[in-house]
Amino acid sequence: MGDVTNTTTEKAPKRSWFSGLKTEFNKIVWPNKEDLMKQSVAVVIATVILGAVIFALDALIELGIGVILG
Repeated sequence: MGDVTNTTTEKAPKRSWFSGLKTEFNKIVWPNKEDLMKQSVAVVIATVILGAVIFALDALIELGIGVILG
């Protein structure tokens, strides 16, 4: 089939690329301290709960395999 090249797009100069990057960084909305704390607490709680569920399932599976294999 061969290589397909797109001749309609030109390489943008580095200056315009950095300018676009700066514009995109200015669009970022950073969370305030209160929102950051709430989200961090939610992540820690979800992690602990998921860890407990995985631990319980692992213990049940290990017990089941122990019963099956004697």
